[in-house]
Amino acid sequence: MTYESSSQPTRPAELGPEADVVRLAPQLAEFAAVARLEHVTQAAQLLGMPQPTLSRAIARLEAELGVDLLARQGRAVRLTRAGRLLLGSVERALAELERGAEAARAEADPEAGRVAFGFLHTMGTDAVPALLRGFRAGHPRVRFQLVQDYVAAMLERLRAGELDVCLVSPLPNAPDLAARPLDEQRLHLAVPADHRLAGRRRIRLAEVAEEPWVAVEEGYGLRMITDGFCAEAGFVPRIAFEGEEAETLRGLVAAGLGVALLPPALVPRPGVVELEVTAPRTRRAIGLAWVAGRPLTPPVAAFRDFVLSRRGRLLDHD
Repeated sequence: MTYESSSQPTRPAELGPEADVVRLAPQLAEFAAVARLEHVTQAAQLLGMPQPTLSRAIARLEAELGVDLLARQGRAVRLTRAGRLLLGSVERALAELERGAEAARAEADPEAGRVAFGFLHTMGTDAVPALLRGFRAGHPRVRFQLVQDYVAAMLERLRAGELDVCLVSPLPNAPDLAARPLDEQRLHLAVPADHRLAGRRRIRLAEVAEEPWVAVEEGYGLRMITDGFCAEAGFVPRIAFEGEEAETLRGLVAAGLGVALLPPALVPRPGVVELEVTAPRTRRAIGLAWVAGRPLTPPVAAFRDFVLSRRGRLLDHD
């Protein structure tokens, strides 16, 4: 077999080595088939292409690389030293591509794919485990990557494709995101057990305008909501301590370090009394968010639809 020779093609100056590899990928796969069989005609039959076309493809690849990859031996061919070196790398790359393709297929498997699910820290104790238990009853092989984070970080990861869906509060109002409300959660004012208001059942938020507060850090949805309710009550909260977890804040309240607006505790915390706030109406909306217009894999779509079907039943109500 005689390989055609050609001059080195002119490459656009802005294209680097990565672009060359992408452009040569089909010829590299064809070269691997010839190298494995050591026969151009048999390789052409395997690839479903005419033998002259395959020969020209190998010749173009050799011209691109500037080396001889194959040498003719009768009707067969053998690898040159350069050809052996290239074949090893090509086979490793093809195997890695196959693993990637298999992982992509598994990701989209409606019964055994993966869902990257983000949610608020305060949802992780009760609401999220109940959701997962309910969904897995009908989809036992679906895998989950669970991410707890504050709202701004979750939405950033959602846009970046690191998360598929997020359970958030407040709901985002952005054109690139879809969001659906699921439930409302009452927020109570947590005060120390020896606080002057601890004997009350209900209060107005303005009654603690002068108190030191403990709150989650800025950027957390609960902090935005707390600041909003305090503004509605006519004051800016004097934040004495900031944290990341609701239970940490509850512990700070128990220690007498301030008051906090928090979701109801699943188990009463010693040293803390929770009061109903009558003005303003301290409730936060909980909802599900995902990227608008981005196709969802079958397992993600199934989970999204399941969560939306739980509207009004996401939380235990007082």
